[in-house]
Amino acid sequence: MKKIVIQPSGKQIDCPSGETVLSVLEKQGYALPNNCRAGACGECKIKVLSGEFDQGFIMDMALSQEDRDKGYGLMCMAKPISDVLEIEFGTEDAKPKLFPPVENSWHIVIDKIHRTEKILELKLAPLGKAIKFWPGQYAMIGNETNGHPLRPYSIANSPRSDGELSFIITKEPNGKTSPWIHDEVNIGDNIKINAPYGTFLGDPSVDTPILCLASGSGLAPILSLLNAYLSRGHKNPVTLLFSAKTKADLLDYGKLKYLESKYVNFKYKYTLTQESNETGGLEGRVDVVLPQLLPSLSNYSIYIAGGVSFVGACKETVQKLGAQEELIHMEEYFAQQV
Repeated sequence: MKKIVIQPSGKQIDCPSGETVLSVLEKQGYALPNNCRAGACGECKIKVLSGEFDQGFIMDMALSQEDRDKGYGLMCMAKPISDVLEIEFGTEDAKPKLFPPVENSWHIVIDKIHRTEKILELKLAPLGKAIKFWPGQYAMIGNETNGHPLRPYSIANSPRSDGELSFIITKEPNGKTSPWIHDEVNIGDNIKINAPYGTFLGDPSVDTPILCLASGSGLAPILSLLNAYLSRGHKNPVTLLFSAKTKADLLDYGKLKYLESKYVNFKYKYTLTQESNETGGLEGRVDVVLPQLLPSLSNYSIYIAGGVSFVGACKETVQKLGAQEELIHMEEYFAQQV
């Protein structure tokens, strides 16, 4: 049994052989940022103060050679080799905050709804104890025995008493798991999931206006966060801007219009990038339309979710509009993860 020592708090955690540092920290409830669990996003970068670890395969863009030389590693892939691995993890961050993930939790498929040509909604109900999670977190879904690796999919609903989970899943032609979910998984099938993971979380105490930016299945965690904020009685303005290629690519249009009519402080906007908006609404990329919609974001809490290029462009745009770095939260979707 290896040990992970968190500094400067000095807390010690047992690490079974073969487990990654991220996995062990999560099981103890520690909120280490992560998006991909595959060495691709770089969110889980941490400095290793002492000890040896096997970094495994990671992408060069996720961890520069300069950072590697300074002792940094990606904890989603790092496995301790030495008896003790000492890592730098701030005292505040090292406090347990998350629900420990549950592995191999059996669920039954209760519905599959095609939302667009490439995107469906998968609904699952627990066959045992309901999984506890925070809005914005994700689950790992797959069937490794049959060649469908576990992949991260954001939970699209807020926590429910019956434990039902909803996922918005894009079919990637070159993927190994999303085509299985689209073409082979049927209503009534039993599947195993691991959850919850991730730190794309809303702060229930935040007292600022909120802006959400999403494209494609990036709407999933945004829906979870939106429902949580609005149902808690958040009083400040809440705005969602959804980017779609055409009107046929709009997800949950009716549901979002319903929320807009139910909550006076919620505004739903969408922009089309490859089709004229016949209703006279917004047209063009987010970097073009957002300054027209909200010219100043200096006091906004901002949540961005979607593909890597979309998230990057949105971050650059909101920064130009005065958004504060500490109030920008991002969830990037990597193609190899689906």
